[in-house]
Amino acid sequence: MGFFPAREMAAQWAVLGLLAACLASAAKESVLNVCMDAKHHKTQPGPEGALHGQCAPWKDNACCTAETSTGAHQDQSYLYSFNWAHCRVMPDKCKWHFIQDTCLYECSPNLGPWIHQADTSWRRERILNVPLCKEDCEQWWEDCKDAVTCKENWHKGWNWTSGTNRCPRSSTCQPFKYIFPRPADLCEKIWSNSYKYTLEHRGSGRCIQMWFNRAQGNPNVAVAKYYAQNRGDASPAPWAVLLLPPALLSLL
Repeated sequence: MGFFPAREMAAQWAVLGLLAACLASAAKESVLNVCMDAKHHKTQPGPEGALHGQCAPWKDNACCTAETSTGAHQDQSYLYSFNWAHCRVMPDKCKWHFIQDTCLYECSPNLGPWIHQADTSWRRERILNVPLCKEDCEQWWEDCKDAVTCKENWHKGWNWTSGTNRCPRSSTCQPFKYIFPRPADLCEKIWSNSYKYTLEHRGSGRCIQMWFNRAQGNPNVAVAKYYAQNRGDASPAPWAVLLLPPALLSLL
């Protein structure tokens, strides 16, 4: 007499297992091709044919507008009223990397696996530990090592009384190479661990490139997919069953 109920129960759990797998797949897909909820980001990525300068690689699919891409190239833009030359004029070869950093942050729809909630007045989400390619991080440091700054973390601690960022009174302007002794220090500390230094190389499919040749396609699409599929938290937790329709819950 217990045979049929046992077979029934096995079938029910098979259905639930399949649904759990679907939930896991949906969780992975949900972080692909998305824009974070932040100050200047679009709600959804899409084509932007007029993206400016270094932001142009994202023309085919972007989270930024043309206006935002123009602002990313200004020394003290309306985007955040942030002044690169807070100690002295930043060399062009160094500024190139900060413009590229801004374009990646504002325009990329491939940062979903690293988006986290943020408790700030100007954004609800932020990126954390985005794995930067070794060459991108090291060239950033090499081209900026002789530029000058007064702070290690550029996200906070500035004097904003003038309406733009100024060095705190207790700080001293020094070359980057003293404030950021290694490439990893620059890439990881300057934006509160938004980026993570890696030993992965450009083109490996395992690290995010700050710049790419649009004619050859966006390599960061595959990188985001790889990390989405290998996230430790991508599988639904046991409580995910609570998301099932009542008709299916009644089978338990």
